[in-house]
Amino acid sequence: MGIVTTADGTDIFYKDWGSGQPVVFSHGWPLNADAWDRQLRLLAENGFRTIAHDRRGHGRSAQPWQGNDMDTYADDLAQLIESLGLRDAILVGHSTGGGEVARFIGRHGTARVSKAVLLGAVTPLMLKTDANPEGLPIDVFDGIRTGVESNRSQFYQDLSESFYGANRPGSTVPQGTRDAFWLQSMQVGLKAAYDCIRQFSETDFTEDLKRIDVPTFIAHGDDDQIVPIVAAAHKSVELVKDARLKVYPGAPHGLTGDYEQAFTADLLAFVRS
Repeated sequence: MGIVTTADGTDIFYKDWGSGQPVVFSHGWPLNADAWDRQLRLLAENGFRTIAHDRRGHGRSAQPWQGNDMDTYADDLAQLIESLGLRDAILVGHSTGGGEVARFIGRHGTARVSKAVLLGAVTPLMLKTDANPEGLPIDVFDGIRTGVESNRSQFYQDLSESFYGANRPGSTVPQGTRDAFWLQSMQVGLKAAYDCIRQFSETDFTEDLKRIDVPTFIAHGDDDQIVPIVAAAHKSVELVKDARLKVYPGAPHGLTGDYEQAFTADLLAFVRS
């Protein structure tokens, strides 16, 4: 277990496994670093140093009132990378974590970064606007706010269904996977959980994506019910100069089953390339 204390005094928890070229993982909302455990272990076993942190307000990190915004998330990641002296790092972000990776590069550049991976990322913009008609209407996100505020425990149990595609015919998503989602979600402070909804839904990452100048692997399931691919990966790949897109047919938002195995194999191949 490790802790980095940020400039505003917030303790950020992180895991640090293995040795070699660093691969740094950013998790989705409302999870924590545990969501990446299988990928952390596999890459560490294959000669990489794998690092994953709990975003402020999430998991084992501190729960400050302030700083639950994308700029601060990116700055927290920068302080983690600098504190550990990481160079030639590969950044991997899922969902909100993909936005965190993009904003990190937008604010801090790629001097310490060699590659990036955006999985089911919220980039470039989730919210439906006149300029982004493929996005989701604000009512969707207002509904998430209401669920978190009124009965977050039940809301997270219900959300796990669409997150992993357990509502699709023939789904074999184990109950344990959904239980783990609920457990991690319940570790998020209410303030951080609520504030982060605006950050992942209304933040425009267009200019951040344009600043990415390292090889980038964009991965997305085409049955993602949380971050629809048409407003996300299909647009992101057009904005990142050196990016390639892998679409996983029938795959949901959350990593599970055959989809998780396929992505993890592709991730290992990309970091080795």
